[in-house]
Amino acid sequence: MEQKEDNLLSGVKEIARRAKVSRATVDRVIHNRPGVSKKTKDRITAIIEELDYQPNVLAQRLALASRGIVKLAVLLPGVSEETEYWKAPLEGISRAEAEIKQYGVQVDYYFFDQNDKAVFARQVQLIIDNGADGVLITPTFEPESIKLLAHCKAHTIPCVLMNSDVAGQQRLCYIGPELFESGYLSAQLVDYCLKEDQKVLVVNIAREIENNAAIIRKQEGFLAYFDKKLSKDLLVSFNSTDTDYESVAEKLNVVLETQKQIGVIYVTNSRVSLVARWLESVSRKDIILMGYDYLRSNIEFLKRGVIDFLICEKPQEQGYRSVMTLFQFLVFSTQVKEDYLMPIDIITSANYKFYRN
Repeated sequence: MEQKEDNLLSGVKEIARRAKVSRATVDRVIHNRPGVSKKTKDRITAIIEELDYQPNVLAQRLALASRGIVKLAVLLPGVSEETEYWKAPLEGISRAEAEIKQYGVQVDYYFFDQNDKAVFARQVQLIIDNGADGVLITPTFEPESIKLLAHCKAHTIPCVLMNSDVAGQQRLCYIGPELFESGYLSAQLVDYCLKEDQKVLVVNIAREIENNAAIIRKQEGFLAYFDKKLSKDLLVSFNSTDTDYESVAEKLNVVLETQKQIGVIYVTNSRVSLVARWLESVSRKDIILMGYDYLRSNIEFLKRGVIDFLICEKPQEQGYRSVMTLFQFLVFSTQVKEDYLMPIDIITSANYKFYRN
């Protein structure tokens, strides 16, 4: 799919470059839409003939006409102050939707609260009841996600999993980070920072920890590194199902009173800013802090040197690629790779200005 899409885009880019116009202008000419002068249209048409460019638009239109509206169901967490992370994949999904809606694709959004499994279950049932030609889900709650995956399998509905995977389940593909390796990489980074006689505090902050596939998988990778390279005796666990700052700070105070050797703190998700706020309040500049995601609150602490490292996994691109994968598969019958793994990027105060989600 990626190669076919890239070839199509590169052809349009080359035509636009030679004609000295925008790609949008070339697209209008290819699809015979108004808004282009005859002189410009003739110039673009001549270049198309010169390059022997064949977008096969007629075949595409015939396929779409026979299919009618293509309905995509998207299930992901709603965006809030507490869940700012999901703004990025939603932007990617919206960008893809804007590009493909002209082909008769309709995207239906189903949002849920990451802290409420019952809402997730209801949205899964709504997708099943309403029907869809393709499904994109973030499988935050595994049993309910498996129910939807089983429905998709039984009705031959392609399903893309984004951001975290569900082991042993049939799906069209997974698009996101390799979470085990993300945790493993984080542990390797901690190893570089850890001084003699210091310990590492591994922090999980989420209403649902035991059922959170992303946290569990990252933690497994992190523990695997220490088991192989160092020792699990160097690790101290911290779990909080309370996600408000006051509760987290109170519990962290207790841990630091009893664990004097903490030199590095690793937070398994984007709530690293809660720990950063606490570290700043107690003036613990000697502790190295790392966590996840390119969020405004995290970047502010990164700039001030409270957070030392952020692990980022291009969530906007995850959303965009997930929708485009379903579109290409359903409309053009494009062959899809089983997995498309995102790069795992390390962001610091020195390079955050140049990063793009």
